[in-house]
Amino acid sequence: MTVERRDESEERAERRRPAVGVQIRRWRTDRGMTLANVAERSGLNVGYLSQIENDKASPSLSCLSAIAGALAVPAAWFLIEDVPPPLVVRAADRPVTATVFGTIEHVDGHASRDVTIIEVKGGQPGDRILAHSHAGEEHHIVVRGRFRLSQGDHVIDVGPGDYVRWDGSIPHDGEVLDGDGAMLIVRILPSSERPRTIAG
Repeated sequence: MTVERRDESEERAERRRPAVGVQIRRWRTDRGMTLANVAERSGLNVGYLSQIENDKASPSLSCLSAIAGALAVPAAWFLIEDVPPPLVVRAADRPVTATVFGTIEHVDGHASRDVTIIEVKGGQPGDRILAHSHAGEEHHIVVRGRFRLSQGDHVIDVGPGDYVRWDGSIPHDGEVLDGDGAMLIVRILPSSERPRTIAG
């Protein structure tokens, strides 16, 4: 069996301290502070702070803590390097499902791993979504119109701004009371239903 020896430069690269200068400069300028301001608050000198910002010096944890205190940010923020872009699902691009109740728009575009976010738009007064159940907790907030929500012996009339939470595994249904109603529903998926990620 052949064992490959890693290049020493690779090992050194793994051991080197993370470059924090860019993030320190970012938060210093975001706070509208000069190096002199940070030096005064942190007890470090301006020259050393300049070296840190230009990644010519690697600060100790105590120095990072002092700089973080001066900038009023968590020290962990300095260690953030590549920030992935946020996911954006445009309203016009939402997957839409037609139901007897109206339409269901998947606000998150089916992209979330641990939650499902949908907007239910009711049709005419009296339209109902039949009793159904599923694993996970559901959170509802009425955007406009009025709805009647039922679960077991509980019947609740809700209007704009009202919030309801219930266990989705218990059969529930809803009815449109006013036309042009819309409700945002956030369903927390149990771990057993979350998509599995396969390490490559």
